[in-house]
Amino acid sequence: MSQSQQIALTNLKDWLRKETVATIEPVQSKGSSLLKEMRQRLDDAIEGMEKMLQSSEKEMEKSNPKTYRYARNANKLARMFSESIKNIVVPEQVSYQSLQAFTGELEKTLALIEQQRREGYPYITPYFIFDRRRLDVMLKRVADGLQEARNFLTTKFAKVKTIEDTNALIDKLNQTLNQTAEIEKEIKSLEEKEKLFEKQLIEVQQKITVVQGKPELTELVQASQKIEELRENVKHSLRYLQKPFYKLQSLAKSSEIAVPIDEAKKIEEYLKDPFEAFATEEAGYPTLKGILRRLDEAITKGKMKLKSSRLRKAQEQVDSILNKDSLIILHKSCTELFARKKQLLTSTAIVTAQNESEQLQGQLKELQKHKELTTSRKQALKNEHAKLFERTQNLKRELEKTILQLTNKNVQVVFTKSSSFSSTT
Repeated sequence: MSQSQQIALTNLKDWLRKETVATIEPVQSKGSSLLKEMRQRLDDAIEGMEKMLQSSEKEMEKSNPKTYRYARNANKLARMFSESIKNIVVPEQVSYQSLQAFTGELEKTLALIEQQRREGYPYITPYFIFDRRRLDVMLKRVADGLQEARNFLTTKFAKVKTIEDTNALIDKLNQTLNQTAEIEKEIKSLEEKEKLFEKQLIEVQQKITVVQGKPELTELVQASQKIEELRENVKHSLRYLQKPFYKLQSLAKSSEIAVPIDEAKKIEEYLKDPFEAFATEEAGYPTLKGILRRLDEAITKGKMKLKSSRLRKAQEQVDSILNKDSLIILHKSCTELFARKKQLLTSTAIVTAQNESEQLQGQLKELQKHKELTTSRKQALKNEHAKLFERTQNLKRELEKTILQLTNKNVQVVFTKSSSFSSTT
């Protein structure tokens, strides 16, 4: 085997043409002669059909009742033959594909003519004997030419077909490399976008940190955290009154217990949000105490249908709140923090900071979304790139193997430097 030589893919077609010119030229010359001969034979067949057309038209003009029908059938048959042959396109350029298409088309046409001939000849017999014989001879010559073309295609042209397929393989490899280059370009662009998004994300995060670090917002956060703690304390302190409040609300609606409108409204608030209801009470939480007195009245009158254990705990809690002011300290803390938070929320500094924070959070969300889409697209392109890489290597190996079979030369195909695929990959 000859020593391995490197040939750039861009020069491979020219090199292959020079290496195979001695094989291609004689075959193409023979193919051109064959097509020229086939063109002549088809023209001769058309001429034979034209003569039958002329003979049948002359006979029809005589209007002989004995022969008119036969002449008309012959005229129709010759016209169908002629139209079929004239539709056949003889290729100008000699290639395996063009010859294969030509022989395939001619084979179908001859099969159709043969069928029409078998069906039509009995209807023109025994007349037009010389026309039929002449036409049969011409069609036989076309059929022989077709057989010769088939043999030429499957024997002499086999190696030329391999060369044509090799050129097509070179085109396919070039196309794959071009696709790869475009993907690499897009991946690079996406990576630059990704870096830009990362930079912008860091900048926005830093701005958010600065905004959230403002004293007013820090105080608001601390107040909110303490309020959450107080919310749990209020809920715990009123835990045994939740069920009785529901019962009292039902009794008030059914007019079994008289409950003032302000207290009825406050019961609804305590059931919905105990902390806010408690924090908005005046000093000494008079509305809550009024509700508890109604509750105690309902219990005394036996209208509060509760389990004995639940009823006992409710009574203990009512007594503790009404008679021992057990919630004084808790109420003071709740009202102070609730008022302070409300004050903070309405301050110009807080409103400005919150608006700025919300705007920055929106920017952050959009940037994260764009970055995720960019990363996802980049990964999809990388997966496609990997598939193209594998396809390129397979095409390269197939091409080098085919060239070795054609030329008996060990060729290593080299890609251009602009591609990420080197010849050694």
